Amino acid sequence: MIQKIKRILADHQGTAFPLVIAVVLALLLLFCCVSEYFRLQIITVGVREALQDGVITVVNDNYAGVYHGIREGYAGGYQASGETGWEPDVIEGDIYTYLDSTLGMEMEGERHVKYAGEAGPPLEFALDGLQVTLRNAPLAPSDPRNSQRFEADAVIRLEVPVRFGGRLLPSIHLTLKVQAGYIEVF
Repeated sequence: MIQKIKRILADHQGTAFPLVIAVVLALLLLFCCVSEYFRLQIITVGVREALQDGVITVVNDNYAGVYHGIREGYAGGYQASGETGWEPDVIEGDIYTYLDSTLGMEMEGERHVKYAGEAGPPLEFALDGLQVTLRNAPLAPSDPRNSQRFEADAVIRLEVPVRFGGRLLPSIHLTLKVQAGYIEVF
């Protein structure tokens, strides 16, 4: 095959011109695909890291209740409630506000969106469907080393429009999940 291409190129001057154009176009197409993939990866990683920071903030907001419990020999966020005993005392926080300020998003309908420019039409990405789950550690566990620790999970839906050749293709929808937990050091 390679010998045949060498013979064609050596025998006929100017026959390589269409081949060069085809190779350049193929490389340009490959470069466009790779650059769009990297753009999507950068957006996804940035949103995941911001969401992780927001969940860590929620865990830190619950520090006082959890730390108080550890001092009393327990590992969860509980508060004495008079005659009924102990009740969970955890705060879910406001992760959307944190994401809006960190990522420069704004509320638009039910979604939080980020535009590529000055609030113009090219949408960079959109977030919606945030669900935060707090798992409190059990009160007075029989085996503290193997019991559930205080953890926060967050799941969010990310929509990123795909662009190629100046056209807008169908958006990619991803579900991002992050987790943070409180681990006592002392």
